[in-house]
Amino acid sequence: MKQLLKNFTQTKFFAYLLQLVVRLIYLTNKKIYHYSNIDQNESIIVAMWHGDLLMQPLNYRAFRKNGMVKVIVSEHRDGKIIKKVVEYLGVGSIDGSSSKGGARALINAIKTLKNGDDVAITPDGPRGPIYSVADGIVALCQKTGAKIVPFSSKPSSYWQFDSWDKFIVPKPFGTIDFFVGEPFDVENLSMDEAKQMIQNKLMENQLEK
Repeated sequence: MKQLLKNFTQTKFFAYLLQLVVRLIYLTNKKIYHYSNIDQNESIIVAMWHGDLLMQPLNYRAFRKNGMVKVIVSEHRDGKIIKKVVEYLGVGSIDGSSSKGGARALINAIKTLKNGDDVAITPDGPRGPIYSVADGIVALCQKTGAKIVPFSSKPSSYWQFDSWDKFIVPKPFGTIDFFVGEPFDVENLSMDEAKQMIQNKLMENQLEK
């Protein structure tokens, strides 16, 4: 019991510090928004690469000030930290990923969209390979009819982790271009065709790594 409490406290404390860093980076950068025209009352599937995840909660909040989005997060330790970070940034969560808890996550994501909220997915998370697309986002689009909307960002200067996803952390006092692309669907495509389209759309405004 003590160990569980310790782990929870450490996770919550680290997540709180991390969200402060995210807010600081956001506030100290000049922001340029490149947003497509999307019906604010239409539920969408927000798609982003895992390595570009850090700034996307605030990108979403700028795009949909009164919206509600829930991100699908994995159930391992890193996923728990991400869950707490996005909660501090005003984003909900759905437990599960392509590698664990996928069926439950898909069911809850379908319910979320049908309730009028948005769902966010990193198609190449939580383990990659980088820029790959798992089946879940295709199934979610085809079962609900919700459009997929690519989210991305391009900082003028940044740190890059030596991780599988080449995780990006923008540096303060620069410029960040935020992108929200045109919505699209993959309803009438095969699984392979849908994955290729999603990958192509997400790469359109991707930072070269």
